[in-house]
Parts: sequence; structure tokens; C-alpha cells
Amino acid sequence: MTLATVELSKSFGGVAALDAATVTFRPGQVNALIGPNGSGKTTFFNCVTGMIRPDSGRVAYQGKDITGTAPHRIARAGMGRTFQLCRVFGRMTALDNVLVAARSGSLVERLRSPRSRDHVERARGWLARMGIDHLEHAEAGAMSWGQQKLLELAGVLMSDPETVLLDEPAGGVNPALIDRIADLVRELNAEGKTFVIVEHNMDLVMSLSDHIVVFDRGRPIAEGPPSVIRSDERVLGAYLGV
Repeated sequence: MTLATVELSKSFGGVAALDAATVTFRPGQVNALIGPNGSGKTTFFNCVTGMIRPDSGRVAYQGKDITGTAPHRIARAGMGRTFQLCRVFGRMTALDNVLVAARSGSLVERLRSPRSRDHVERARGWLARMGIDHLEHAEAGAMSWGQQKLLELAGVLMSDPETVLLDEPAGGVNPALIDRIADLVRELNAEGKTFVIVEHNMDLVMSLSDHIVVFDRGRPIAEGPPSVIRSDERVLGAYLGV
């Protein structure tokens, strides 16, 4: 078991974003979490990564209870995460963005930390892996949205997480870079990394995922391989609107 929740609940202003959600994602696979807008997907990510504390229920990672654990501790435990809206430092270079992501401590401490040759070479290696090494000295804010998504992912991968959560990696990205992101996920999964992906691009989800969990109104209503999800009447009704 890599990542699982039991009866996870979270409400905002009396509205249940998560409603006793019990989910288990499969280690070593590409998992997808899909559902209509407002079904609780990002709130789920925020709860399992420590960004917000659930009202009730439990989060377990690698067999340990991590409910309410601070985000940096969850990251150290081996879980990395990207965001729907890229979190990059727009006035810093691509290389510095990746280096800062790999350091520990407060932002000020990370910015003041001396560069080690090993870290610089590793950062350059991840930029090359993303296909954006030619932008090493470019400011992140001048990069395209898709390039920023790749840059954010490079920063996450610098800490060598076992499990990577991607929040809408294809959102606002051109088709060529979507293909690049898909190829990277396949490559990294083949190297042993587990993925959980929130995504609305169904072509990408169906082509990339081994296992899909479908949310509606804050809880899972179906799960299984793409072949099963495509024809599940609950999914067709809740997500596809037919």
C-alpha cells in the first residue's frame, strides 16, 4: 500500500468537499483521480499532502498514519506534489527554481544556501530530462505555461519522491508538451515511481492510467482500469453527463 485514506472528510462553510472518502491507490502504477469540477479532487490532494487538515478520517502513506502531518515532513517521507496553478518563482532562473525546490528549511534559508556542485549537476540533469535545459538561465516567468509545468515537476523530482501527485498537468498546455509530460510519466513510472494524477483531459487519462478512481460529491463512486471506467454507468452519469 502506497497511499490510502479511510473515511476522509473535509467541509468548508457547511459544504462537504470530502465526504468519508475511502481510497487506496496502487503502488508502482499510474493512478488517476477524476471527477466533475467541485467533486473534491484538489481538496483530497491538499489533505493527503498536509496543506489542509481533514475534519475527520485518516491518511496513510507507506503504512504509516500521516494525517495532519506538515507538508515538508510528508515530502521527506517520499511524496511529491505539483499544483493546478504552477508554483514557480517567476523572477528566478529555471536552474535556481529547481535548486531551491531541493533544499530544506524556510524560503530565506533555501535562497541563502550555497550551491553544491552535485546539486547543480542534478538540477541540470532534471532540466535536460524535462527537455528545457536550453532555458537554464531564463527567468521562469518568461517561460510558457507548459514549460513552467515541466519546471515545477523538475523541482519535485529533485527530492527523489517515491510517489508523485500531479494536479492537472495538462491544463492549459499545448498538445506537444502534453505528449512530453505523458512520456515522462511513463518513463518515470517504468523506473519505479508511483503516480496519482488529477486530470480533466480524458484522452490523456485513458491512455496513461493503469488504475482510475472516480469522485463525485466528495467520495469515490467507481474505480478500476480504463476499460471498466469507460463503460461504468455511474461514471457516465456523474462525470460525462449522459
